[in-house]
Amino acid sequence: MRLNILIGGKAGQGINKVSEIISNILAEYGYFTFNYRDYPSLIRGGHNFNILSISDKRVGSIESKIDIIIALDEKTTIIHKNSLNKNPITLNFDKFQDLGKNTNIALASALIKILGIDKEILIKEIKKHFDNKETILAAEKGYTSDNKKFDLKKLDNKITIMTGSKAVAHGAIDSNINLYFSYPMTPATALMNELASHQLKNSLLVFQPESEIGGINQALGASFAGARTMIGTSGGGFDLITESLSMQGQTEIPLVVYLASRPGPSTGVPTYSTQADLDVALRAGHGEFPRIVIAPGDPIECQEKTNEAFYLSEKFNALSIILTDKHLAESEFSSDRKPNKTLEIKSNRDFPGKSIVKANSYEHDKFGNTTESAEITKLNAEARIKKYEQIKQECKKFQMIKTYGKKDSKNLIISWGSNKTAILDAIEGLDCKFIQILYIKPMSDQIKSEMQKAKKIILVENNSTGQLGRIIREKTGLKIEERILKYDGRPFMSDELKKEIEKRLK
Repeated sequence: MRLNILIGGKAGQGINKVSEIISNILAEYGYFTFNYRDYPSLIRGGHNFNILSISDKRVGSIESKIDIIIALDEKTTIIHKNSLNKNPITLNFDKFQDLGKNTNIALASALIKILGIDKEILIKEIKKHFDNKETILAAEKGYTSDNKKFDLKKLDNKITIMTGSKAVAHGAIDSNINLYFSYPMTPATALMNELASHQLKNSLLVFQPESEIGGINQALGASFAGARTMIGTSGGGFDLITESLSMQGQTEIPLVVYLASRPGPSTGVPTYSTQADLDVALRAGHGEFPRIVIAPGDPIECQEKTNEAFYLSEKFNALSIILTDKHLAESEFSSDRKPNKTLEIKSNRDFPGKSIVKANSYEHDKFGNTTESAEITKLNAEARIKKYEQIKQECKKFQMIKTYGKKDSKNLIISWGSNKTAILDAIEGLDCKFIQILYIKPMSDQIKSEMQKAKKIILVENNSTGQLGRIIREKTGLKIEERILKYDGRPFMSDELKKEIEKRLK
């Protein structure tokens, strides 16, 4: 069973609250949900919508056709009329206009009745958010306004709902983060807000600097002094910090960077999603120095891989970059799984106050003193390369790639990041194997051997040039000819992606 529900209206009408209430009730009932948010860069007005997919099986994507539409304004049904499935169910705002700001609650309640879920569960959930008489009456009115059209039975699944941003925050807290620096920028801002809400409970400080440049330099200073630090930004802000990334490479002060991608160049389409920042994550900064670039594909991986990023950064005094995008950062994923055991993180360095410690942006000797010696310059360059090889060996302890689908299939799909869950939904029933690449730098040696065994290889990316494909060719010498690329700022829809994969498998 799968239903796709679109909830649309203007910014400020409570679209996200409708999705949250419905998702929480369905999770309590044991159903899986996936909630995609689509909105322009407007605080008020415009056209916003969420697509909420619900299923009795794991689901991690949206589809192109809508079964139920909840319209909080007159534009919603007009804009999405061509996306409706046969015999759709439409819930219109006009039935509840007299309820004002509680219109969204009435519409959510009407849907709960249509799905055949008990009213007591609805009222219990509503009271968690709004324990006032008017809202409860609106829920009652919505619930009694329609008839039951489905009969969802309670399932024995323990479901949790999480965004990528919240999961990265949990991973940072698991790693005993002390300081988070971030200048607000969609879609990285959600992580800043999430960590800020945990400051008192977890004895951490979230600080908004005057700029991204100020933030990374303050973070390096704090890390030098012994604090466990992370900074967060999106593409435009990441551009500004590149000089200090090189400073990290020279000073070898541990640093974790959270990069949440959105379309560019420049401001681009600021509230939408892309995977076009892979190149800059891998290359940004002058000179040659080691870094780790990790791209999780769902919230559980966000939590696990953030913990691994801190572990590697502290163990090797290195730069770790966690690469996500708007789709992963802000979409709400459901799961019945739990993250791996948290890694214990130990710092591998001296701190000021306990001994004399120097950090120098110039080439320097073992005491931290500036030098222009040809011999020392050469030795230090070789030491940085050697460190990268040590990092690569350490990363083999973790899941650098994951394999899904038919393990013996000769048809291979390769992708990364937030495409993961759409691909898993799309390949169900197909003769193919899917390799998800989580560690992009360093990259697993297994990828080449898997590619050599395959007869047909398809690259799936949410950018226009196949950036992962280029990195794979650089590392393996193997070029992927078949590519499914999407670059309109929107994520892959699993039914459309399935058709594209089937075309290439013929």
